[in-house]
Amino acid sequence: MKDFSKELSFKTSRSSGAGGQNVNKVETAVTVLWKVETSVFFNDDEKILIQDKLKNRINADGWLFLTVSESRTQLMNKNKAIEKIIDLVDKSLFIPKKRTATKPSKRQKQKRLDTKKKLSDKKENRRFKF
Repeated sequence: MKDFSKELSFKTSRSSGAGGQNVNKVETAVTVLWKVETSVFFNDDEKILIQDKLKNRINADGWLFLTVSESRTQLMNKNKAIEKIIDLVDKSLFIPKKRTATKPSKRQKQKRLDTKKKLSDKKENRRFKF
């Protein structure tokens, strides 16, 4: 997990929701912006991976942005925005392991067939016989 918070820039805007009269006059919502291509904290392969996985959040100019307006204070929203964007980028860099196909063992196959046979016999015994 790399801390690239020095490369982030912020914009503030008026937040919707709870806050009473404060909502109408204080800009508490924080939008965090990060230029992926110009980052010095990540190599070219990591940048391509980030751009590929977060393409829905990156605009045409190459800015990754995220808006947070959960709290009533600008400082708390700014801290949450930094946390969220670092977490988002960290998750985008995760590469899942390839799944290797496996086959069931003979014992597992036999157990499954035995269970099926027992259930079949049980149901057969329930039938009304003349």
